[in-house]
Amino acid sequence: MRLAPCGEGTLICPCSRNDGVDILALAPLDYSPTRQTGRVREETLEGLCIMYTGKHAHLRPLQPAFIMAATGEAVTYRELDARCNRLAHLFRKHGLGRLDHYAVFMENNSRYLEACGAGERSGLYYTCVNSYLTAGELAYILDNSQSRILVTSVAKLDVAREAIRQSERVELCIVADGNGESERIVGLAEATAGLPSTPIADECVGTAMLYSSGTTGRPKGILRPLPEQPPEQQLALFDFLQKLWQYREGMIYLSPAPLYHSAPQAAVNLTIRVGGTVIIMESFDPERYLQLVQQWGVTHSQLVPTMFSRMLKLPEEVRARYDISSLEIAIHAAAPCPSQVKDEMIKWWGPIIQEYYGATEGLGFTACNSEEWLKHRGTVGKVLLGDLHILDENMQDCPTGREGTVWFKTASPFEYFNDPEKTREARSEDGSMSTVGDVGYVDAERYLYLTDRRTFMIISGGVNIYPQECENLLITHPKIADAAVFGVPNPDLGEEVKAVVQPMPGIEPCEALAEELIAFCSQQLSRQKVPRSIDFEEQLPRLPTGKLYKRLLRDRYWGNKNSRIV
Repeated sequence: MRLAPCGEGTLICPCSRNDGVDILALAPLDYSPTRQTGRVREETLEGLCIMYTGKHAHLRPLQPAFIMAATGEAVTYRELDARCNRLAHLFRKHGLGRLDHYAVFMENNSRYLEACGAGERSGLYYTCVNSYLTAGELAYILDNSQSRILVTSVAKLDVAREAIRQSERVELCIVADGNGESERIVGLAEATAGLPSTPIADECVGTAMLYSSGTTGRPKGILRPLPEQPPEQQLALFDFLQKLWQYREGMIYLSPAPLYHSAPQAAVNLTIRVGGTVIIMESFDPERYLQLVQQWGVTHSQLVPTMFSRMLKLPEEVRARYDISSLEIAIHAAAPCPSQVKDEMIKWWGPIIQEYYGATEGLGFTACNSEEWLKHRGTVGKVLLGDLHILDENMQDCPTGREGTVWFKTASPFEYFNDPEKTREARSEDGSMSTVGDVGYVDAERYLYLTDRRTFMIISGGVNIYPQECENLLITHPKIADAAVFGVPNPDLGEEVKAVVQPMPGIEPCEALAEELIAFCSQQLSRQKVPRSIDFEEQLPRLPTGKLYKRLLRDRYWGNKNSRIV
């Protein structure tokens, strides 16, 4: 089905007459039969985040659950529920039972949500794999996750085909939007033909087993306990998110990020849980994002700081062209946001921007709204889940304002799948606390500030330097689109500060620009933090999730040398 906007706050969507004949009608974006006076009934606030569509397939069968931004293709709640059920039956047909594993390796497309939703109602762990990985990297995750089935797309089939050739564990590869070619590689439509669109007999809740991004080493699967309960009953970890971000019936959520990442996973699932509609961007473009907000009357969205930066660098006349007044809440996370960038976004969009910090491991969770951030510039918020501790190298509490490693007495249990050594490394000796290696401090009011990742700390002449401050500064320069700062070998100091930058379109890299940037840093940073040299790259290896794949850059300079940087 294709949808198009028709006047403010409406969509053209199908509805049924009493005689069962489908007709086209104008329906308001607030589809909820229970919402009154702009408030959500209290019972809708409980039990969220797992994408279970069963209730809404009956309450709002013809409302779009999601719309693909580029094509306008829409899938209703009734159709999405039926698709999820058929795929769940296929999983059972191939012997996948509760707590078994499968993987999803696709770009953002119209079959992605059912590939996840089927597992969420059949008690399975599913791993959404970074769609930019090579065949060898994918094969590693397939084997490490013990995935028995792989769901992929025509666009990714060549990589998937080579990966399953290397992985004997995968029994079946399902091409979500194409045809099969062998007993092991089948098309989704043909494989599910004739299977029931009703629920499987033994429905139970499943969940994602996502992998760390691998920006500092080999990706690790993050396994959480999965209680035996019905899929409509929410896992406890995410109970508070819907209240915090005011997700509600009738909301329109714009998803600009890859669906394989944990944050879009949670946001999209929450939206569908409350009966909203998701607009899925196939890829991010700054002007297209603003256009979509206006086009669909978007109320909620979640972004990463690089998206903010790219929108801010649009010409003023382009930014002013689009009406974004429908936005109620814009959430950001996943990577550090330079204070200047966030300040400019709040001035542009108003105090609707909320920030959170929480690793995929679910160790803890902090959050702050715009008002809090303006009073505590640079903070990632106060703790809402977990018990935060800032500890020095001797595992002693750091005084207020002093940097140390961020540890949590965990909000929810986790382990790295099939990797007990990495699990032990992430925990304190007594097992009571865990860390992902982030460095930060708290102020007198217990607001948390992140300064860097411990794994990218530069040790120059015995001085510890965290490069995030310099990166945040460089990205504000009008000639720079992106920046990475890290340590490179220095025979006298051990390491020295190196910056690698991506110029804005039309800016030519040259020695004069490098000198200009070093002078720019020198005006605002202490001498030891200023890059000694600057190199240029046409495109930095930043993941679509916003994280910088800094290890790829750094390794070029270190080669086989030993480094204290992991």
